[in-house]
Amino acid sequence: MKIENIYNIFKECHFTVCTDTRKIVKESLFIALKGEQYNANLFVEEALKQGCKYAISDEYKGQNKNIILVDDTLSTLQQLAFHHRNQMKANVLGITGTNGKTTTKELIASVLKEKYNIIYTQGNFNNHIGVPLTLLTIKPETEIAIIEMGANHPGEIAQLCSIADPDSGIITNVGKAHLEGFGSFEGVINTKTELYRHLMHKNGTVFVNYDNPILRKHAEMLKTQTYGKSSNCNIIAIETEAKPTLKIKWRKNGENTTQEIDTHLIGEYNWENIMAAITIGDYFNLSPDQIKHGIENYYPNNHRSQWLNIGSNNILMDAYNANPTSMQLALNNFFNLPFHNKSIILGDMRELGEYAETEHQAILDILKDKPLNNVFLVGEVFCKLNNNQAFKTFLNVNQLIDYINLNPFTNTTLLIKGSHGIHLEKLMEIFNEPK
Repeated sequence: MKIENIYNIFKECHFTVCTDTRKIVKESLFIALKGEQYNANLFVEEALKQGCKYAISDEYKGQNKNIILVDDTLSTLQQLAFHHRNQMKANVLGITGTNGKTTTKELIASVLKEKYNIIYTQGNFNNHIGVPLTLLTIKPETEIAIIEMGANHPGEIAQLCSIADPDSGIITNVGKAHLEGFGSFEGVINTKTELYRHLMHKNGTVFVNYDNPILRKHAEMLKTQTYGKSSNCNIIAIETEAKPTLKIKWRKNGENTTQEIDTHLIGEYNWENIMAAITIGDYFNLSPDQIKHGIENYYPNNHRSQWLNIGSNNILMDAYNANPTSMQLALNNFFNLPFHNKSIILGDMRELGEYAETEHQAILDILKDKPLNNVFLVGEVFCKLNNNQAFKTFLNVNQLIDYINLNPFTNTTLLIKGSHGIHLEKLMEIFNEPK
């Protein structure tokens, strides 16, 4: 069946797609995806019983006329999303990068919704399935669609661009992450800049941190809007301060009026994410007051750059994910915070392949001789490498929880940082004033 015919069915289903029989929306279109540990083709008839109007399968052998057989359901989902994207008027903004892309996406959304009808990627729904599902939520009234694109192998950003076809885009930064999949730091750069190459062919606009020499170089031949601390930028950061929440002063190039924003984000490193949101807001003709209101009403969640006061303790919770670049930024920021009685809990950084031991050792070297009350390290790699008797090591977070239950923190400023797979978020259940 041609994608145009499937699109007509999608219209009949009120522009609504489901892929999980546990979350069925009445009168929707069910698309049976499959992976290594699941196969939704087994549930297409169940999806119709629960209220879906049609279902798409690549394995169905029955006679139900409301179940449409295709060669590949994932490919159909992606084609449907691309076709739908091109039927809608929405301007599509693509976001990728090693660190900060989710925070930047949410900041941009918080700013742009001050003026526009927008949709944006929810959570980390940023892969070959999440991107098309997000695109399919674009409505006729949607003016801007903010699409986060993640990758851990070469070619993935190019593939996502071929589905989302962004009109403009931003690479937040390039750093050492997913080295196991990319093969090297150069592999990271080449993959992330696939977004730039797509926009070059489309003559789209890219938003570039002018202070990042790698991104500036790769964006030389593109239409750009720049931000940074240099006087050459379109949007200039005049002053940043994080004690602990980030405050920023900025102005437009050619104007003397300085704007001030007081954010709820922790970490000096977040100034780049804030400036990206300011620059994109300005590009889409928001006023400084609208930009300020959008950013100041954004509260981080999901264990990203959160400042929490629990009992007598201050906790900088940043354990959604970690890689060598983000880990070093978080540590440097933490060392500069004007607090006493500091301790840290660090979890292993995943997906580093042959670079794992080198990068973990670099973190251990940074920690040497720092004025910290306690250092707790969680994970197999840190346990293997650590030879500092002052640092306590735990193979998993449950062992650490047992230790803290017997030795609770009081009057401590604590950084928690690690890859999501270490599950340091479990610690939040026990950080209360001891009884």
